[in-house]
Amino acid sequence: MDEIARKPERRGFLPIHTNGFDRGFIAVVLFVAIHLFWMRFLEQNVPLFVATILSVIIGAIIVARG
Repeated sequence: MDEIARKPERRGFLPIHTNGFDRGFIAVVLFVAIHLFWMRFLEQNVPLFVATILSVIIGAIIVARG
């Protein structure tokens, strides 16, 4: 009876075990970090909405596959 049907362990690209909340939190932290970096170094040349679009894409990838 040791062979209980187990869900195969999900393997993402993050080097830690995560659940959906963890990946969402990491995505939000990256969202803030990208915006702070953008406002400090790039906003004079590239508008801030580009950082928002980039952050949303990266966040979606992390939540889906992280």
